[in-house]
Amino acid sequence: MAVTLTHAAAQHVRESIAKRGKGLGLRLAVKESGCTGLAYVLDYADEAHPTEERFEFEGVCLLVEREHLKHLDGTEVDYRRDGLNAAFKFNNPNVTDACGCGESFSTRQV
Repeated sequence: MAVTLTHAAAQHVRESIAKRGKGLGLRLAVKESGCTGLAYVLDYADEAHPTEERFEFEGVCLLVEREHLKHLDGTEVDYRRDGLNAAFKFNNPNVTDACGCGESFSTRQV
């Protein structure tokens, strides 16, 4: 099982951690939310937990709870700028449905 960061995402995380002045990397999780069931949660990670899988990309650590990997396996996390807007984007091959507003998604159960 694996989750990846694109070059653009890794670069953005490295720059953000440098500005922040501390941090091990990025933590990716899912939570129950919205009309289709799940939402992505991103946060800085200052330390790793024993229940997390650790993935490294271009010097950036990405931490994912093992129990969340069933929803996130194969996901590519990208960072895109479009005019004045910039955001992380998720290319998740497990998504089976998404709400119209983009707030939540559902996956096939593993």
